[in-house]
Amino acid sequence: MPLYKTITVNSHTKVLIWKILESYETLSEGIVLTAHCKDRVERMKSDIHQRGFMSIRHLLAIVGYTDFDLYYDENGKPHLKDGKKISITHSYIFSAIIISDKEVGIDIEMQRHKILKIAHKFTPIEEYRTLANEDALMRKLTMVWGAKESLYKSFAELGVSFLKNIYVEDFDMDEMKTTAQVSYKGKEESYHVWFEEFEGFTSAYALIS
Repeated sequence: MPLYKTITVNSHTKVLIWKILESYETLSEGIVLTAHCKDRVERMKSDIHQRGFMSIRHLLAIVGYTDFDLYYDENGKPHLKDGKKISITHSYIFSAIIISDKEVGIDIEMQRHKILKIAHKFTPIEEYRTLANEDALMRKLTMVWGAKESLYKSFAELGVSFLKNIYVEDFDMDEMKTTAQVSYKGKEESYHVWFEEFEGFTSAYALIS
């Protein structure tokens, strides 16, 4: 069972990260899906997406949930039937969940230099031009993107712009944490955000203040 890492954020918030090494068939063993999710995973054309989907169900099992405890609202945001808050992510060979009593969001991104070309679409790039080199800039922009993605998942309002509505406070990469805000149509929320880097990937997870 490749549970890669467990992070206890506080007494009511936990992050679990899975490294996806198994085949889809192996990951399917012992997992019972709802009819909707069974149809959904069977329609996925990518093997890595199928494996990511099933690895999430194993993470749920570790904390005592099944696929039948999970449902999605009209905006595609996942919820747990017992009222706990959950967010889900998977990227290539990693997947993760965060569960809390408060609103949360999580994202995992592969660290790639192509982010330098699209950064202007999600953040004022000039804020980070003081970084020493492109590798450092790539790392920080990946963190900012992950932070905004995690806030977007938590806030869950259609029409929210990464560039216009989500602000991530500047931070020292050595500290691996920051604060952030979402402001949209008169609704404002503030979050604490933490980062993890591992094997060429970055995870960002957010907890509402």
